[in-house]
Amino acid sequence: MSGDQRDRRPEPAVEELFEHPERVRLVEWAAASGPKTSVVLSATVAVLAFITGLSDLSATTVSLAGPLGGLFPGATGLVRLYGVFFAFLIGAVTVGLRRRLRLAWYGAVLALPLAALLPLLTADPTDVPLFAAAVLAVGHVLVNREEFDRAVDLTAFQTAALVAFLAVQVYGTVGTYALREEFVGVESATDAVYYIVVTGTTVGYGDATPTTQLTKLFTLSVIVLGTGSFTVATGSLLVPAIESRISSAFGNMNASELSLLEDHVLVLGHGDVTEPLLEELRGTTDLVVVTADTETAAGLREDGVNVVTADPTDAEALRGARIADAAGVVVATADDANDVLAVLAARQANPDVRIVAAATDRRHVDKLENVGADRVITPTVIGGRLLGRAVMDGTANPVEDVLAESADAADADAAADAADADAADGR
Repeated sequence: MSGDQRDRRPEPAVEELFEHPERVRLVEWAAASGPKTSVVLSATVAVLAFITGLSDLSATTVSLAGPLGGLFPGATGLVRLYGVFFAFLIGAVTVGLRRRLRLAWYGAVLALPLAALLPLLTADPTDVPLFAAAVLAVGHVLVNREEFDRAVDLTAFQTAALVAFLAVQVYGTVGTYALREEFVGVESATDAVYYIVVTGTTVGYGDATPTTQLTKLFTLSVIVLGTGSFTVATGSLLVPAIESRISSAFGNMNASELSLLEDHVLVLGHGDVTEPLLEELRGTTDLVVVTADTETAAGLREDGVNVVTADPTDAEALRGARIADAAGVVVATADDANDVLAVLAARQANPDVRIVAAATDRRHVDKLENVGADRVITPTVIGGRLLGRAVMDGTANPVEDVLAESADAADADAAADAADADAADGR
């Protein structure tokens, strides 16, 4: 699709379907103050921290001339690793923020201020951008606290595997430090951590070695338990990730993509009616098609359309497609019976969302309205009127006339509803 087609505004009738006159939004402010900006700022801090860390590592010495430098006189060596360490830590936190995880929010609140301390330790002018970005990012993350509300979705098996792996590392570190007199090259807690990491990764530099039968057996236990727990934990986390990528390849959105949806339009079903709709709205708003047809889903995904492969009449599937954050719902499954079920499911999943349905048979318009559709469009009726007016009057614009009549009818319906409400209040 060309750029001018993507940038053009939709027809007035399409705008009217999803416009909420009672809500006036500051679109630019919402875009700048939303969670997506928090993710971008966090990623910026990670990049700046990495650049700063590389600069410190390449320097011969790093002076602690900052206002906090005097509090840590012997930390010159650690400061050289400070930036790179927090770059990777904040990078991992950013991935979690992108998925709207609450745990990642806590990590950001902790890591971002610590990253901002580096310029206060070194007083290096080149570290000022890192300080400014970190302060701005932590403030932005705090403001958007409610947006990062997703819990880490781990199964009981995954949780147990991770806990077992961490427990082995603690066991190995504490045991090595407690038996340090029977090791060569282990004198401090740092040496103990180093020994366990080197042993667990099977690197084995040989600078720290056990000297007694007890420490040798202890080291063997760490190797066996550490390797086993690491394998189980890694497998329990990688298999679901691979399954998610496979589902994405077959046209289904993964959890990370779904978590970023906001003010989107859900299109329930796909067919001849929805194709022009996708062309009309693409580029003006986020679209998500919910269809149970895997071949259709894969084709739409190849065309760059967001797809959830699920039953559009399933309320739970619509919740997964974040109908709670949707700006509107279009129901067009090409089967009026399914449309009724889809409207019911959408209304159940989000009672306040605006629902527009396409009726294949004009006799079913009232049924769709009765189950919760805010507006029902009959494409065959509109098409027939356009054909009739076009053939009878070649100078008029039948499209504009029909759209104007549709808008007048909507205004009349709204006025009638208001009058009925006033009459009910008067009684």
